[in-house]
Amino acid sequence: MRLLVIEGERRTAAQLQRGLAESGFVVDIVGTADDGLSLVRTRAYHAILLDLGLPGPDGWSLLERLRSAGDRTPVLCLTARDAIDDRVSGLDLGAGDYLVKPFAFAELLARLRAVLRRGADRADAVIVVADLEVDLTARRASRAGAVLDLRPKEFALLAALARRPGHVSSRATIVDRVWDAAFNYDSNVVDVQVKRLREKVDGPFAFKLIHTVRWAGYVLEDRE
Repeated sequence: MRLLVIEGERRTAAQLQRGLAESGFVVDIVGTADDGLSLVRTRAYHAILLDLGLPGPDGWSLLERLRSAGDRTPVLCLTARDAIDDRVSGLDLGAGDYLVKPFAFAELLARLRAVLRRGADRADAVIVVADLEVDLTARRASRAGAVLDLRPKEFALLAALARRPGHVSSRATIVDRVWDAAFNYDSNVVDVQVKRLREKVDGPFAFKLIHTVRWAGYVLEDRE
């Protein structure tokens, strides 16, 4: 899942980027409302983490602009202010939840998962391909009823393929969904990760679900 973090404090932004990336999310970081609005207009996000105390136009004004434009991306507000009126203002403007700084990262993850659950249609949150189930909200996958032991990047890769079952995903498409802008396109990381994912998803089973399409990319589909 791709997240946009709009955070004015550089130290907090760096901590969020590191923690969320380690948890399997693809994260874009900006420090102003204008930069955040520019990214939202050009790229789809599963959720936005929004600092309400941004320099210049604040988080409330950005949230209001997003909702006025019809953007329904789930938003988790982050703020150092704990006044009831502030929380009510954010929720009235369309925020999904509100977290006061300083916060424990475990709580942020729990609230983020809740925001994502509320923002997603549950029927679309679990993808089934043959005997493989990919739960996008719980970030869990199983095959033939057995839970797969996937690392965060492995799950992100599987989710990227599962969202387009039967459709070939190019390496560039996979990179955009699973890695951040610092990715080295000349590396073979995608192929290495796909190989590792295959060992866990397909290795123990007679029929395979992850296939290579020569010169094009990879596809998740039931060919039985």
